[in-house]
Amino acid sequence: MALTTADAGLEERWRDILAVHARTMCEIDRVLHPHGLGASDFEVLDILASAAPEEGDQCRVQNLVGRVHLSQSALSRLIGRLEKDGLVERSICAEDRRGVYVTLTRKGRDLHAEVLPLQRDALARMLGA
Repeated sequence: MALTTADAGLEERWRDILAVHARTMCEIDRVLHPHGLGASDFEVLDILASAAPEEGDQCRVQNLVGRVHLSQSALSRLIGRLEKDGLVERSICAEDRRGVYVTLTRKGRDLHAEVLPLQRDALARMLGA
């Protein structure tokens, strides 16, 4: 079945979005690699660094899943690597023992502050801002 002109236009826009995303993620990975981070690692650190003060700079893992575009299992492995590197700490939620909090450590906060300008520069270059 042939695509309509409208469908072809949507498909082309979708492929353009995917291409920009892939190029941008690769560039962020490239600039963060010397610091031992990838784009997804940075996203977790960035979300935790921007957590509201009343949340104590912590976030439930289940809330990260919706903000970091990884599966639950991939995110758990990523958090495990960040924890092993001393960048985050995990703790059990006192109200709901099934819940797990992730908190940025001092080392994680310092690394985030160090690489934040690199990530933002990469975004500006890739997205033309």
